[in-house]
Amino acid sequence: MTAFPVALVLVVAAAGLLRWRRPAWYWLAFGVTLAALRVLVRYRSVMDACGLTVPPARWRLSLARATNRPIPEPRPPSIRRLRPTRTGLVLRLKLLPGQDVFDIAAASDRLRHSFSMFGVTSREVRSGVVEVRMTGYDVLKRVQMPAETETRAMRVPVALREDGSVHYRDYRAIPHALTLGATESGKSVYQRNLVAGLAPLDVALVGIDCKQGVELFPLARRFSALADSPDTAAELLDSLVARMADVYRLIRTQQRITVDVPDAEIAADIWDLPDELRPTPVVVLVDEVAELALYATKEEEKRRDRIITALVRLAQLGRAAGIYLEICGQRFGSELGKGITMLRAQLTCRTAHRLNDETSANMAFGDIAPDAVLAAIQIPAELRGLAIAGDASGGWHRIRAPHTSLRQAVNLCNRYADRTPDLPELAPFRPTTGTVTELVPSAKASPATA
Repeated sequence: MTAFPVALVLVVAAAGLLRWRRPAWYWLAFGVTLAALRVLVRYRSVMDACGLTVPPARWRLSLARATNRPIPEPRPPSIRRLRPTRTGLVLRLKLLPGQDVFDIAAASDRLRHSFSMFGVTSREVRSGVVEVRMTGYDVLKRVQMPAETETRAMRVPVALREDGSVHYRDYRAIPHALTLGATESGKSVYQRNLVAGLAPLDVALVGIDCKQGVELFPLARRFSALADSPDTAAELLDSLVARMADVYRLIRTQQRITVDVPDAEIAADIWDLPDELRPTPVVVLVDEVAELALYATKEEEKRRDRIITALVRLAQLGRAAGIYLEICGQRFGSELGKGITMLRAQLTCRTAHRLNDETSANMAFGDIAPDAVLAAIQIPAELRGLAIAGDASGGWHRIRAPHTSLRQAVNLCNRYADRTPDLPELAPFRPTTGTVTELVPSAKASPATA
């Protein structure tokens, strides 16, 4: 009689320890079963309390009165599927006539409390079908990316969303991006994850790091071109604009506009070209855009206008030529000068880590998702890497990239160094990876020892 209570106490203690130290293990061992039972048992009453039920149809009421039966109860959305995941549960609901996807979204917080889950989000799968994703624990506290992710050309996983799904950077769907973040906000780690995801792909990486290259030059073996000063950056961007013009001329000669070729095979960008003719896509990473926009003299102002003009041209015309921009910075505002808001308008993908001012948050999300502005400036300083990601669709998510050290990123770039393409237009900017020379002069001998 004493064995069962002892075993029960041990199981409860083990569950409590796992929930405290390893929430993911606790969820897979205990939480998913308890949560599924809790949802199924409470479902009807919770939906009724949250106002997500509809009155019975008139013919059912008439039938009940005619047959002297009890009046039917209000009906909740039917559960099409209940699927457990490594981070929570996924409910697929079939909405009833008169219900809308916004009704589910507005009741997300009440559903979270009622089902005792950590978070609840919803999205419309198709007309009348809504997917509700519930997370059983804080997946952003200790980010663990899934062992298997969906990878394809120009689409890389970079972070984890608050609903447990993977956040991808898809360049063919959203070509250009703006990433903001104050000092020590995790912006550099996000950038390393981006480079680490692109390193195994057939893509040319081009970097502009005006902090003397301290962020991007350690990854030089995987970069086809690097610039560490505004002067070099201006020349590099001009070379990219020239490459873009050459690629467009190639596409024009290969469009195959004849009466014998179906319309579906007419080339309009590099992805419509045959594999043997397709130019290598290029991803341009700008580490600190404010350094390119600041100036103090007339000569620097001319250089600044030249740089911003080249960036705007690449943002407006570079997608079809396979040139994609990743603009990063601590501060991004209209005070950086003319052309900045024009550049921002072309950067569809927006990611904001912790920001020190509301102006930068408004520049990031004010034109696409105003309700994300407040979320961006409320990120606590102790949660480095936490960010708000949005796009032109108006939706936004909380994401967090897994911690990737500089050494891990360097090792990965060195492993795939053989995939670094040589582009003739960018050959003068190809970084050298020889022996590191000593940059700091040695201390002179003191008079006492001379």
